[in-house]
Amino acid sequence: MAEKDITVGVLALQGDFDAHKRRPEELGATVVLVRKAEQLDGIDALVIPGGESTTFLKLLGDKFLAKLQEFVRLKPTFGTCAGAILLSNEVQNPPQQSLAVLDAAIERNAYGRQVDSSIREVSTSLPGGPLEAVFIRAPRFGRVGKGVEVLARDGDTPIMLRQGNVIAATFHPELSPDTRVHKFFLDLVKQSTASARR
Repeated sequence: MAEKDITVGVLALQGDFDAHKRRPEELGATVVLVRKAEQLDGIDALVIPGGESTTFLKLLGDKFLAKLQEFVRLKPTFGTCAGAILLSNEVQNPPQQSLAVLDAAIERNAYGRQVDSSIREVSTSLPGGPLEAVFIRAPRFGRVGKGVEVLARDGDTPIMLRQGNVIAATFHPELSPDTRVHKFFLDLVKQSTASARR
């Protein structure tokens, strides 16, 4: 299966969804901006971009949230920053509702305000050596469950996790020229979609 055969949705209620749309398109995938619950039926995977996690929850509403909850349990989903918060099953500072599909604790705004944003080189298990990571009002993972794989670290701090078909990053790979994170996600989508279509 090639990238052109998969359709990735980007949750487009707020945040920099355009940057997330461009990267999978550059890698050959079809991308749909998802603004309504019924659009989830026509996609193979979903990206939940950065933004404000509490605002996401308000904009989703009960029907969309229920449909999204079902989707993320069945199909590949990639969340960055606020998206990582929404995927984690334990949210701190302050506690809030989430989709709870990733066995990890995450602290909101752990690095301070917008002015405390930074770009750092981090270690990763992805092929190709260190990874450039852009942090903007980033959350921070604390507890990581036993069934969760750490894909990247900033020093000792895990910054990208995978559990099954779910990937979550506290940084913004869509703002870096390095395409490896999105390529890794698309490879996961291809495997999952090929299995589901058999």
